[in-house]
Amino acid sequence: QVQLVESGGGLVQAGGSLRLSCAASGRTFSSYAIGWFRQAPGKERVVVAAISWSPSTPYYADSVKGRFTISRDNAKNTVYLQMNSLKPEDTAVYYCAARQGGIRTMSYQYDYWGQGTQVTVSS
Repeated sequence: QVQLVESGGGLVQAGGSLRLSCAASGRTFSSYAIGWFRQAPGKERVVVAAISWSPSTPYYADSVKGRFTISRDNAKNTVYLQMNSLKPEDTAVYYCAARQGGIRTMSYQYDYWGQGTQVTVSS
């Protein structure tokens, strides 16, 4: 069982930065892949970035490549999403999710979810 809590969301102007954190409970956190998803009003929940439990290349959605960076600190049971050069279209509720095994990009492939944190980018 893994419990996830997101933090770090807020209101920022276009071009600004935010760092989201996903704190996890559970002794086996290091064996889980973690994904960051976002959901804008009226839209489906989509993957933004994902990172494996093992050293490997993270996944990024095309819309955030070069602007967002996902990283994890297994000692702190925390995954981060550094978001730079934010755009109004990045506005959404951001969720972190966990699954055992490798990276996947669909929300139904993840078993555990946080409550979400709002990110609002003003133009």
